[in-house]
Amino acid sequence: MSAETLPRHRLTLVTRHWRPAAAFGALFLLWLAASRFAWVDPRFLPSPFAVATRAGTELTAGTLALDVAESLRRNLTGFALGTAAGLSLGLVLGFSRTAERIVGPTLLAFRQIALFAWVPLLSVWFGGANAGKIAFIAVAAFQPVVINTWRGVRELPAAYRELSDVLLFSRLDFARLVALPGALPAIFTGLHSGLIYAWLATLGSELFLNVTPGIGGRLNEASQLFDMDLLVLGIIVLAGIGLFYNSSAQWLETWILRRRTR
Repeated sequence: MSAETLPRHRLTLVTRHWRPAAAFGALFLLWLAASRFAWVDPRFLPSPFAVATRAGTELTAGTLALDVAESLRRNLTGFALGTAAGLSLGLVLGFSRTAERIVGPTLLAFRQIALFAWVPLLSVWFGGANAGKIAFIAVAAFQPVVINTWRGVRELPAAYRELSDVLLFSRLDFARLVALPGALPAIFTGLHSGLIYAWLATLGSELFLNVTPGIGGRLNEASQLFDMDLLVLGIIVLAGIGLFYNSSAQWLETWILRRRTR
């Protein structure tokens, strides 16, 4: 990169990083103005100061921290289970034509089932307590992980397989040195999608199954009591956790893929 283009490149990077912050800032100012000039009835949209006061109360009492911890525990447990199953089955389908012919059509058929259609069945099998919620989250994470892992391995360029044959790689060496590194972008796409689906399923399971400690349960409580301060606070917390998940996944994917290319 030349010396002339370097300042322009840096300016582009700064602009790219500041655009999301500017969008959030504009949204906050709009919210503040709506509250200040009474554009919206405060019974339906509380002011930022009212929400901040409620956040302080919840943090002092420790209830918000308990709800977040419970939701994250369910989310990470279900995501880990679904990801482990999805990666394992996806690799088997990617490497084995026989497994692909036997299991693949059934898996693609199950993929057409809407995610929340699993709630009644899983609630009967596992109940509406933690086991049912974790099972639902695992199903949500499993689907994108298994499909993307399967396709990532299956769609490797034929030249990769031909080169491994020329170099007399064993099946294990081909899987470890060629297939898995080559399929990493697709696998990470599945993991990223699985992380998002698992977080949505966490909230859905807490809303639709038995109310227990968790952010979804508090949103239900706030809705029934018409407690708008708590409702808006819960939505902000959900958005913040989702944004953290998304940013962390992108950073981890970029870091690992960079190390792969060294």
